[in-house]
Amino acid sequence: MLTFEQMATRLLLALFLGALMGLERQLVGKEAGIKTGMLVSGGASIFSMVALTLPGIFSSGNPMVAVTDAGFPIIANIVVGIGFLGAGIIIKNDGSHVHGMTTAAVIWTTAAVGTLVGIGLTEFAAFAAAAIVGLLYFLRKAGVGEKLIPNGPQ
Repeated sequence: MLTFEQMATRLLLALFLGALMGLERQLVGKEAGIKTGMLVSGGASIFSMVALTLPGIFSSGNPMVAVTDAGFPIIANIVVGIGFLGAGIIIKNDGSHVHGMTTAAVIWTTAAVGTLVGIGLTEFAAFAAAAIVGLLYFLRKAGVGEKLIPNGPQ
């Protein structure tokens, strides 16, 4: 069972990493920024810790309670829930151009980072967050991902 200190530390780390990922979006003027990144990563971390804690709570020392996978559906539903959030960010303009795909993908990966922190894989979560922010920055500087067809489909 996780202690309060472990949960608080994981939550704070998830909030920090989410802010870092959201900062990149905010600096380039996109729809979701620091606050969104913090909430998505922090929320995913909380739900992941709930998933880890539930088996211990439900068993309460009772060996008759099967708790081997009690929390895993919670983690699986993080992916689904964040998918809906990301879908709400994607906007289709004039039937030919879509906006918000990268921001939606960043929100999805921010939830993944929060989940990693929540289950205790903090080093990999920090590495993943740094790698994602670095890739976004360098690919933007290199012009990768800009419109390939300036006037839309022919």
